[in-house]
Amino acid sequence: MCLKPLLVHVDAGWNTDQAVGNIEKLVDGLGLDLHTEVVNWEGIKRTQLSFLKAGIPDQDLVQDAAFFSGLYSFARKYKIKHIITGSNFSTECCREPEEWGGYLGIDNMLFNDIWRKHGDGLPNNDFPLVDILVYKLWYQRIAGMKMHHPLNYTPFIKKDAEAKLNNKYGWLPFKHKHHESRFTRFYEDYWLPKRFGFDKRRAHFSSLITTEQMSRDEAIERLQKPEMDEYFLTQEFEYVAGKLDLTVKELQILFELPKKTFRSYRNKRDLIISGANLMRRLGFEKRFFR
Repeated sequence: MCLKPLLVHVDAGWNTDQAVGNIEKLVDGLGLDLHTEVVNWEGIKRTQLSFLKAGIPDQDLVQDAAFFSGLYSFARKYKIKHIITGSNFSTECCREPEEWGGYLGIDNMLFNDIWRKHGDGLPNNDFPLVDILVYKLWYQRIAGMKMHHPLNYTPFIKKDAEAKLNNKYGWLPFKHKHHESRFTRFYEDYWLPKRFGFDKRRAHFSSLITTEQMSRDEAIERLQKPEMDEYFLTQEFEYVAGKLDLTVKELQILFELPKKTFRSYRNKRDLIISGANLMRRLGFEKRFFR
């Protein structure tokens, strides 16, 4: 069977130049069509500001919600039932704790409560949001949308895959996981460790250690210093402030706000956990949530 997939990219406004270049190289090299969903920047910006004001570690939920909501909505609109994703056990078998900004999914109750308390007082209809229960129950169980994870059915070694992409298409590897997004890179390399003391590399490296792609000593050595130097991170602080229409001082004030968690806001985490456990017992879900 020969697949000729449609490539779909959801642009939330934070792509690095390297990420854009890599996309172009793969599209040209594979000879496939690309559809780009550009999320309304004002919707993204206003939502990100409300999350920063909320004081929680889960600052990348906004981009994740935009990515997956945009993808699911596009597939639903054009009656596409099969989605192929690069998510895999080989490099992602160790999930970071919820306390580190690893909330379980797109929870519209959490988003709406944060917006009610920290938004700008106006409707935020420009931000796409497909709630996890809508996706799991309506899109998957009723409409028949299926998510496929082909990398889980073949030996997948990250360094080998990067070398193959580089040799065949000129694709350039990133310094670390999620560095294709300037905001996520800033969030994981600066905001999260400096404000909350959490380093997501511990989870990322643990996956690679578990699957024998990295030694424990190598991981410990990498953890001794940040991926990006202090000067670069200072420049990124200024860039993020400017892109969000904040001064550096205003972003610093948000950085110094009292620390909160998603539990400080209305959410349906318990319902999501219960639903996931039920779906696992019925054979529809394989993951364990804790």
